[in-house]
Amino acid sequence: MAERDSTTPVYGIAVAAQLAGVPEATLRLFESKGLLTPSRTEGGTRRYSEDDLERLKRVTDLRDDGVNIAGIARVLDLEDANRGLQDRLDAAED
Repeated sequence: MAERDSTTPVYGIAVAAQLAGVPEATLRLFESKGLLTPSRTEGGTRRYSEDDLERLKRVTDLRDDGVNIAGIARVLDLEDANRGLQDRLDAAED
């Protein structure tokens, strides 16, 4: 069996929705707003990775805390930028 990492897209939308405890329509909404970017098969089927599910958990946690879609997008952008800067700092220290 081939090894996979957290970025390997394996879950269809129904499974991802079930694992996250949200309706499939919510995943589609989050994607349309740029909060999630699942991989697509050649046929166009969405496939979610473990990393996508972690991001989805962050999105739903923020939503549950009362943050609106625009605010969630901003928080995620800032977290992504921070992670990128931290990665660069870590690489420079090596």
